[in-house]
Amino acid sequence: MDQQLKFNEPWILQRADPYIYRHTDGMYYFTASVPAYDRIVLRRSATLAGIADAEEVTIWLKHESGIMSKHVWAPELHYLDGKWYIYFAAGEVDDIWKIRPYVLECVDQDPISGTWKELGMMQCADDDEFSFRAFSLDATVFEDQGKRYYVWAEKVGVGKQISNLYIAEMETPNKLKTVQVMLTTPDYDWERVGFWVNEGPAVIKRNGKIFLTYSASETGAPYCMGMLSANEGADLLDPLSWKKERYPVLASDESISLYGPGHNSFTVDEEGNDILVYHARTEKVIEGDPLYNPNRHTMLMKFSWVAGRPVFTYK
Repeated sequence: MDQQLKFNEPWILQRADPYIYRHTDGMYYFTASVPAYDRIVLRRSATLAGIADAEEVTIWLKHESGIMSKHVWAPELHYLDGKWYIYFAAGEVDDIWKIRPYVLECVDQDPISGTWKELGMMQCADDDEFSFRAFSLDATVFEDQGKRYYVWAEKVGVGKQISNLYIAEMETPNKLKTVQVMLTTPDYDWERVGFWVNEGPAVIKRNGKIFLTYSASETGAPYCMGMLSANEGADLLDPLSWKKERYPVLASDESISLYGPGHNSFTVDEEGNDILVYHARTEKVIEGDPLYNPNRHTMLMKFSWVAGRPVFTYK
C-alpha cells in the first residue's frame, strides 16, 4: 500500500479542502474545491491509491445568478439515513462574499450517476436568530451517542471579522435542532496571522474520545491545524466539554518545502491505517491573492496514536 500512495507530497494537484469518504461497501469517494470554484466533483475508487487517477465527474454546476452562483467551496459527501448528502458553501455573483451553507441530496444509491436535488440553504433551529446570518462555510457532520451534530465556521463582525467554529445538534440532514454554541475562537497568535480564523473542522473518533481538527490563519504559509477533544457521550453542546490544544498540531515545514497544511479530513487505507487527508502548498511565497492561487494540492499523511491521541508528523 505504501508503495502506491504518496505521503506528504502532492497527490492530487490543485484540489483544495479535500474530503474522502469510505462507504459501507468499501468504495472510496473523493471531493474537493476546484480552482474555478464553479462546480462540485466526485471521484470513486475501490482503493485509496486509485483515487488519484479515477475519473472526476461533475455532479453539480453553479448557478448563473442568485444564490450558489460564486465561490463554490469545500464540499463534503455524507451518507445519512440511507441517502447521500453534499454540504458545501457558496456566494452570489452580485454579492460574492455572501457565503452561506447549502445542501444537496441524492436518493439514488450511486451518487455519481444519480440525480442530485438542491435542498437550499442549511436551516437553523426555529428559535436561532444568529446562525447563517453572516459569512458561513466549511460544515461537517458527525454522530455521537445516537445524536447527529453539525459543525461550521461563521464570521462575526469585529474589525476584519473573526471566523469562529460553532456546533449544533441536527434535527434532519438539512435542519438544525438547537441554537449555535461556539466551540472555539482564534485565541492564539498562530490563529491570527493575516486574518483571525478558525475553520475547516474535521472529526475522528478513537479510544472513547472525539478529536476535532480545524484550520487557522490566512490561507498561505501561515495556515495550520489546531485541535479540540472531548469524551464520547459528553454534553457536546457545552463548550467546557471540549479541550483546545495550546499549539498547532500541524504547521508548515520549510525543510520539506511544505506550506500551509490544513482543511483536512480523515479516512483509512485498506489495511485500516488512519490517514490524514489535507491540502498544502509547495511554495512559500505566493503571487497575488492566496485564495485565487490554484496550487493547494491534496496530500496524505499516515499518522500514529500516542497515549490515545493522534500525532501528526511529516517524517
